[in-house]
Amino acid sequence: MNIRTHNSLLTMITKVQIDQFFSSPVALAGVSRNPKKFGYMAFQTMLEKNRYDLYPVNPNAGEIAGKKCYPDVASLPSQVQSILIMTGKQQTAEVVKQALAKGLKNIWLQQGSENPEALKFAREAGVNLIHGKCIMMFAEPRGIHKFHRSIVKFFGGLPK
Repeated sequence: MNIRTHNSLLTMITKVQIDQFFSSPVALAGVSRNPKKFGYMAFQTMLEKNRYDLYPVNPNAGEIAGKKCYPDVASLPSQVQSILIMTGKQQTAEVVKQALAKGLKNIWLQQGSENPEALKFAREAGVNLIHGKCIMMFAEPRGIHKFHRSIVKFFGGLPK
């Protein structure tokens, strides 16, 4: 068993945490303009569901998929209380710091984006922290992610 698998197994996330995360508008840091990148696919999947109030964050884009893009976390509207962080590991801790400074209550570190420093900041702040889980397992995915979700669900990997 590799470290990533081991850490994911130790990350116990509840349905209450997931519901709390989605109970407010969601910022997505690390949304890409490139349709082949995960950051774009996750954003597009959630956007298509039309049940999420989404706020993409990308300092290099004015808009993505027709939605206004925010240059940083500090620029987000006050009603945003949740953030999905899909940045590279080297950027994640800084985005977590920005989210905490903004007063966000729910932080989801996309699988592969987390690092020890970011986890430490979020844990010490006492926010609703979700990590070690892929957003695509919870955002009603399509395609291969839908198949993957059904396998994860079958084997009891989704919170109840």
